[in-house]
Amino acid sequence: MSATNQPKRVALGSLVGTTIEWYDFFIYGQAAALVFDKLYFPDLPAPVATLVSLATLGVGFVARPVGGLLFGHFGDRLGRKSVLIVTLLAMGIATMLVGALPTAATIGVWAPILLVLLRLVQGVAVGGEWGGAVLMAVEHSPEGRRGFYGSIPQMGIPLGLISSSGVFALLSGAMSDEAFLAWGWRVTFLSSIVVVLVGLFIRLGIDESPSFARVKERSEQVRIPLFEVLKYAKRTAALAIGSQALVNIAFYVATVYVLTYARDTAGISRTESLLALLLAAFVDLVAIPTWAAMSDRIGRRTVFIIGAVGAALLGYPMFWLVDTGSFGLTALALSLVLALGHAPTYSTLASFLSESFDVRMRYSAISVSYQFAGALWSGPTPLVAAALVAATGGVGVLVGVMSGALVVTVACTLGLRETYRARLDAAEPEAVKVS
Repeated sequence: MSATNQPKRVALGSLVGTTIEWYDFFIYGQAAALVFDKLYFPDLPAPVATLVSLATLGVGFVARPVGGLLFGHFGDRLGRKSVLIVTLLAMGIATMLVGALPTAATIGVWAPILLVLLRLVQGVAVGGEWGGAVLMAVEHSPEGRRGFYGSIPQMGIPLGLISSSGVFALLSGAMSDEAFLAWGWRVTFLSSIVVVLVGLFIRLGIDESPSFARVKERSEQVRIPLFEVLKYAKRTAALAIGSQALVNIAFYVATVYVLTYARDTAGISRTESLLALLLAAFVDLVAIPTWAAMSDRIGRRTVFIIGAVGAALLGYPMFWLVDTGSFGLTALALSLVLALGHAPTYSTLASFLSESFDVRMRYSAISVSYQFAGALWSGPTPLVAAALVAATGGVGVLVGVMSGALVVTVACTLGLRETYRARLDAAEPEAVKVS
C-alpha cells in the first residue's frame, strides 16, 4: 500500500467501524424511546415507564468511561488495532443478544435486568471504540489535514443514525404497531451481525498507527497510562470534559428526547419523527467534514465555539418548530441543530483532543476526556429533559439548562491551547516528563 493511499484506507476502515458501533448504540436509544417502555416496563404508568426506559439508555453512558479506561490502557500498551477488533466484537454480540431478549411478559423481572446488563456491555465497547478509531485516523493523517481526516470516523455518528433511523422508520411504516412491537423491532438488532462481520474483515487488514509503532519500537510505553494522565495532563483532560457540555446535551435532546416529545406533545407519528431525524442526519453527514476542513485553516477552538453558540441559539427555535406538528418543520429544526450546533464541535473533537496529549498516554487521555464527558453530559440528558418538561409543562427550563451549558463549554474551550498548527507527536507541555 502506498504512503499516499494508507491514510485514506485507514480513515475508511475507521469510518466503517464507528458506523457499525454507533448503529448498534443508536438503535438501542431509539428502541428505548419508542418500544422498551411497553415491552420491558409494562406494569408502570406510561410517563414513568418512559422515564425508566430512557434511564436504561443512560446506563450505557455510565459504562462508557469504564470502557475508555480499560481499552485506553491496552491501546496505549499494546496498540490501537487489536483493541478495535475486541470492541467491535463486544458491541456486535451484545446488540444481537438484545434483539433476542424475551420481554417482561415472558420472563418477568429478568427481562429488564438482562436489558440493563447488555446495555452495560454496549457502553463498555463504545467506551473503547471511539479513542482507537479517531487515533488511527489522526495518527495516519498528513500534516495540515488532521482535522479533516480525524472527522472521517466522526461521520460514523450520522451514518449510524441514518442506518438506525432508516431501518426503524422502514419497519415501523411497513407493518402494524402490533407487529412492530411483537417482532419488527428485533430485526434492527439481529441484522447487525452482517455489518459486524464486514467491519471485522476491514479492521483485520489495517496497519497499526505509525505513532504507536514508533513508541513500541523504542519500548517507550508507559506502565499505567492513566496515572500519567492524572499526573501530567489532568488540567487538559478536565477542560476537555467541560468543553463538551453543550454539544452532548444538545445532540441527545435533538436525537433521542425529541422523538418522545414529538410523539407525546406535538402529535407527530413515530415514522414521521424518525424520517425527520433521518433527513437531519444526512445534513450532519455533509456538515461534519466541511467544518473539520475549515478547522484545518482557522483553528480547532474557533470552529468548536461556533458550534457551541449555534447549538445554544437554536434550542428554543427547535422546539417551536417541532410544536407546529409539521413533518417538514421538524426535519428543518433537527437539521439546523445538527449542522450548525453538533457538526462544528463534533467534527473538530477528534483532532483537537488527539493533538492535546502526548502519544504515550493519548489513547487513555482522549478516552477519559470523551467518555467521562459522555457519562456526565449525554447520559442523563434524555431522562432529565423528560423530567424537566413534565415538571414545568414547557421547554423553557430545558432551554435554560442548554444556555448554562454554553457558558461551561466556551470557558473550558478557551482554556485549552490551540493545536491545529502543532506537531502531532511533539510532547504536550504538561506531559513532557512522561517516563
